[in-house]
Amino acid sequence: MGKNNNQDTDNGYDAEEMTVDLELEDGTSVTCAVVTILTVSDQDYIVLLPLNEDGDNTDGEVWFYRYSENPDDPNEEPDLGYIDDDEEYEAVADAFDEYLDSAEFDELVGEED
Repeated sequence: MGKNNNQDTDNGYDAEEMTVDLELEDGTSVTCAVVTILTVSDQDYIVLLPLNEDGDNTDGEVWFYRYSENPDDPNEEPDLGYIDDDEEYEAVADAFDEYLDSAEFDELVGEED
């Protein structure tokens, strides 16, 4: 009996639907898993986990980008913007740390049920 790749795992992560192909400045393309979307100071940010050819991430590094959707056309591709301000990047990194803390807390609470 084979494993169904489209089936959600316990944490709600569906690898088939939760990835985005990101084109880098050097013209190469990297497939990234979408970890979450955070809102910091009324700006949305997307957290991406770059994956290798096997669909794995070996170093745990995540990338942060500004994220915006066209409110008039939900089918349009969202815009991702590079964060070049150190303070803005730190604010997003701090928000992501808080997200991880709450996710781990939720996981611990869920295991007790």
